[in-house]
Amino acid sequence: MKAFSLETKHLLITGASSGLGRQVAITASRAGATLIITGRNTERLLETFDQLHGAGHVSISADLTKDEDVATLISQLPKIHGVFFSAGTSAILPASFINREKLSNEISVNFMAPVLLTSALLRSKKLVNNDCSLLYMSTISTVYPFVGGGMYISARAAVEGYARVLALELAPKGIRVNCLRSGFVKTPMLDQTARLSQEVVGKIEKQQPLGIGEPEDVANTAVFYFADASRWISGTNLILGGG
Repeated sequence: MKAFSLETKHLLITGASSGLGRQVAITASRAGATLIITGRNTERLLETFDQLHGAGHVSISADLTKDEDVATLISQLPKIHGVFFSAGTSAILPASFINREKLSNEISVNFMAPVLLTSALLRSKKLVNNDCSLLYMSTISTVYPFVGGGMYISARAAVEGYARVLALELAPKGIRVNCLRSGFVKTPMLDQTARLSQEVVGKIEKQQPLGIGEPEDVANTAVFYFADASRWISGTNLILGGG
């Protein structure tokens, strides 16, 4: 159905060098979107690029915590119909081990980077009015927290609060803003968590009756949010948590 197609849409995917960003890019390309993918690791970003379907896609290496990289990225963008803000890190530490440097890094990557990129996109007028969808990755852990997740969960909760305000601000322009509260999915971030604490992963698995998700489970939902089928949805935090 046309309402679920991404043909004619140009999408920017951040964090596309691995994990959910990579899978959303691949799935969106299958749905007909033309993609601009970005990430810090040039080699892995090109691996994603080689898996995209169709033609006309662009790969741009950028560190979104650096103003100069953001400016370069913005300058190369066409008018876009959607952005998937996927770039992020997850450092698991008990509260007593948190220090200024580690907290600053988590906040910079997981909160400041998507907020500042959004501001740059708005100033540059790169977003298509009345046909644009901004989708931010959050985590189900903002509702069901786990021990050691203080920095990561706090940063994602901040994104959720920001997105709700942004949805109000951009509604007059016809720009939708939503968050995905994903449960644990089989990505490198899950592997990292397992290396640090298999106990944490075990507890989370018990909280997800349908089991650990696949990247496609998130990607298919992202495609819906970018498609015209979701044109009346904004300001939501959708839980994808396997029940």
